[in-house]
Amino acid sequence: MDTLAWVAIFGGLLVLCLGVFVARQAQGLGHGFLAVGALATVVGAVLIYVRSRMADVPGSPQ
Repeated sequence: MDTLAWVAIFGGLLVLCLGVFVARQAQGLGHGFLAVGALATVVGAVLIYVRSRMADVPGSPQ
């Protein structure tokens, strides 16, 4: 779950930045990238929160 969360966060931020630059030429496409990037970043943050609230994380050192 850790890997998925961090990939979602950093991938979302990358797509968000791409959306900023694309929006200058193609406004609709850029806003789509912005929305997808923001959504992925929020999903990653929620996964980090959920993992922090798990009582016993399988595979974690004791």
